[in-house]
Amino acid sequence: MAKANWPIHGEITGPIVMIGFGSIGRGTLPLIERHFKFDKSRMVVIDPSDANKKILDQKGIRFIQEAITPDNYQSILQPLLSEGEGQAFCVNLSVDTSSVDIMRFCREMDALYIDTVVEPWPGFYFDEKTDNAARTNYALRETARAEKKKNPGGATAVSCCGANPGMVSWFVKQALVDLARELELDFTEPAFDDRDGWAKLMKKTGVKGIHIAERDTQRAKKPKPLDVFWNTWSVEGFISEGLQPAELGWGTHEKWMPKNARKQEKGNKSAIFLEQPGANTRVRSWCPTPGPQYGLLVTHNESISIADFFTVRDKKGKVSYRPTCHYAYHPANDAVLSLDEMFGAAGKPQPVQHVLDESELVDGIDELGVLLYGHKKNAYWFGSQLSLAEARKLAPYQNATGLQVSSAVLAGMVWALENPTAGIVETDEMDYRRCLEIQLPYLGPVKGYYTDWTPLTGRPGFFREDLDTKDPWQFRNILVR
Repeated sequence: MAKANWPIHGEITGPIVMIGFGSIGRGTLPLIERHFKFDKSRMVVIDPSDANKKILDQKGIRFIQEAITPDNYQSILQPLLSEGEGQAFCVNLSVDTSSVDIMRFCREMDALYIDTVVEPWPGFYFDEKTDNAARTNYALRETARAEKKKNPGGATAVSCCGANPGMVSWFVKQALVDLARELELDFTEPAFDDRDGWAKLMKKTGVKGIHIAERDTQRAKKPKPLDVFWNTWSVEGFISEGLQPAELGWGTHEKWMPKNARKQEKGNKSAIFLEQPGANTRVRSWCPTPGPQYGLLVTHNESISIADFFTVRDKKGKVSYRPTCHYAYHPANDAVLSLDEMFGAAGKPQPVQHVLDESELVDGIDELGVLLYGHKKNAYWFGSQLSLAEARKLAPYQNATGLQVSSAVLAGMVWALENPTAGIVETDEMDYRRCLEIQLPYLGPVKGYYTDWTPLTGRPGFFREDLDTKDPWQFRNILVR
């Protein structure tokens, strides 16, 4: 690849068990080989499909074709994680497997663990017998939080460490520090795990909210056929989260709530959800390349964890400050067309689902960052502008979207090795500087941009709109109604 002498970041002394070998697993494997010392004979990949087995055969890595289920996960993982000496590492990049159950079992065996999402067993996303509150990412995150509370400390398990959730939480802290300096505030950067210190710093900057603002401009070489769902990352994952309710961390500055919004009744109550699917809910946002854009308000763990992490409470525990936080995602054009077809067919997914790999794409970038808004500088976007061309040069089996995810998994694995007894952690609680130091070589240009755009900018004015003109950054103005 482009860089000759890639650094070795640590040694994995025990077995490596990778669950799932789709687009992200395929892209993460070369980074593990490149940056860790480990015994390849003690690595195994588990996946119900053998579609990518040829890659493993070429590398001499053991493959088990098996679906991990509630009935077999312990019997399959126990001998693999306990084989030989050293501390095992479980890299869970699968769908339809319970992250919390597998995480708990790994920690019982003193194995390190990482995943990119709090994933449930099959049936959760499409359970028509439960209410929508139970189908939210808030509910999924609460299961991980309950496990952390019940079993504190112990072997490190990094929860939700992909591009988003994951990397964007590190971007938020870097963007906040940049903004505080630009505003010439008198402050000392808090320790990476000083939740109260970071929350008070964000309150001090005057940030009202955060968009996880993304624009994927990667283009396929050929037009998308009818009745096929194309995406630049997991189609199954995107459909699952896209059909969950739209969900967002709910800030203290908000004065209005949609009629179909619902509050959560349990836990820290940092988020709300709408009684409509996230991939069919649009919001106004901004990214550097396109400027103003529509994004999809798809539910993501970081929308809740970031809002929760930056919450300020008084001595009695009452919330005095919290930023609004949500995803504002404009996928690749082929994925947008795929969604239109799916929702036009009453939400029935297409029978053929395909992830576009680097050989099927012609150009484009995945511009993924965080937009901190509502402060005296108006809005500040900070993030990665990784191109398909650069991703191809940096690592095999990658498009721009995939490399942003797989490099975050790498950073999370390094942090876990360096902090092996941290217990269950979300990326908001990790050392963002160390993690970005590991990840930056794979992210293309990482830059910050200030903008004077607001959700009120450029409204044509032909139609009467129910707006809050006194505060441009109200969700009332951001939601497309």
